[in-house]
Amino acid sequence: MTRIVQLLASASTASLLAGAAMADVVKIGVLAPLTGATASDGEEFVRGVTWAVEEANAKGGVAGHTFEIEVADVKDHSAANVSSAVERLLGTDGVEVIVTGYASLSMFEVELMAEENMPYIAAGPSPGFMAITSQDPEYYNCCWSFTASFTGYETDVLPMVEALGEDGEITIDDKTVAIISSDNPYSKTISDGMKTSFEEGGWDIVVDELVPFGEVNDWKVILAKVNETNPDLVVNTDYLPGNSALFLNQFLENPSDSLVFLQYAPSVPEFLELTGDKANGVIYNLIGGNLDTPKWPHGQEMVSAYKARFGMETGTYGVGLYEMTNIYFDALEKVGDPTDHDAIGKALGQTNKMTASGNIEFDPETHVALQDVDHVPVTFWQLWDGERTMIKPDAYANGEFRLPPWMSAE
Repeated sequence: MTRIVQLLASASTASLLAGAAMADVVKIGVLAPLTGATASDGEEFVRGVTWAVEEANAKGGVAGHTFEIEVADVKDHSAANVSSAVERLLGTDGVEVIVTGYASLSMFEVELMAEENMPYIAAGPSPGFMAITSQDPEYYNCCWSFTASFTGYETDVLPMVEALGEDGEITIDDKTVAIISSDNPYSKTISDGMKTSFEEGGWDIVVDELVPFGEVNDWKVILAKVNETNPDLVVNTDYLPGNSALFLNQFLENPSDSLVFLQYAPSVPEFLELTGDKANGVIYNLIGGNLDTPKWPHGQEMVSAYKARFGMETGTYGVGLYEMTNIYFDALEKVGDPTDHDAIGKALGQTNKMTASGNIEFDPETHVALQDVDHVPVTFWQLWDGERTMIKPDAYANGEFRLPPWMSAE
C-alpha cells in the first residue's frame, strides 16, 4: 500500500467512525500531483488535509458536518491533466470545496471553479491567480489564494544580497549575476522580475539561460558559463527539487566564488535528501513558508506537531494545507450550510487568521493573501548541517548568515 493510499484510508476510516452519528458527510476535494517530479509535494498536500480532517472529525465535525477526502491526481500539471482532475472532482457528489498547494502553474483552473461556483483555496503562483480574479472579484467570489503576492520574489533578493555586502558578510566584486530559469509560468515570472530588479539596481546579468520545463539531466554546459564568468551571485529559479539538487551537486564539482540562491526547491525535504551536507550555505526564500522561529511560536508549534503526527519534516505544504483546510472549516462554521457556496466564498474572503505562514487576510480586489511583515512576510533561509535557518527579515530571523564553504572570505 502506497503512502498516499494509506493516508486516504486513514482519513476515510476516521471520517466514518466520527461520522457514525452524523449522516451528513462533506467531501473535500484535493488537487495534488501524486505521480511525477512533484509527487513529494503532492504527498504533503494530502497529509495536511488528512490531518485537519481527522482533527475535525474527532471533535464531532464542524457545524454538524463531518468530512472525507477526495483526491485527484494532476500528474505533471499540464492543462489536460489538471482539467481532467478538476472535472473529476467537480463531478463527484458531495464535494463542496477544493483545495490545493498548486495544480496548474498558470492557475487557469480558477476559471473552471468560478464557472461551477466551487469554493477553491489554492497556494499556487499568485501572479496567475491575481491576473484572473482581479478582472471581476465578485464573479470569482469562490476563489482565494493562500499564497500572497509574488512581488517579493522578484524584488527582494537584490536588497538582501546587497545588505550582506554592506555588512561585510560577502564581497561583491563586480555586481554580476547569473540567472537560470525553467520555462514555466512560476519560474519564468520570478526570473524575469529578478532580471528587471537587478538591471535597475546596476547589476550585469552575465549568464541568462532558460531550460525547457521538466526533468533536467545535466547542467554542465550552463555551469561552464557560470564558472567562466565567476559572478557574485548565481540564481536558479527551477523549483523542481531533483533539478535543483543536481544543479547544486554539479556546481560544487567546480564552483565559482559565488553566492548561490535557489528558488523554492531547498524548502522541500527531498532536496536535502539528494544533497546532504553539500547544501551547506545555500540561500532560498519563501512567501508563505512556515515561520519556524521562536519569534512566531505558532509556526514552531505547527512544524513540531506535523513531525509528531507523521514522523517526518514538513515542507511548505504539509502544514500549509492543514491551515488552508481549517480556513474552510472556519468559513463553514460561520455559514453552516456547505452547499451555500456564495456564502462560503464570502466567509472565506473575510478570513483573519493566524497561521504558520503569518496572519492571513485577503485583498478583496485580487483575492490574494496580503504580503507584508505583519501578514505574510518574505523570508530568507540558509541551509546548514541539514537545518534551515531564517536569516531575514529581522522581525522573524532565528539565526545569522554564514559564508558558504565554497566561497572565499576575501
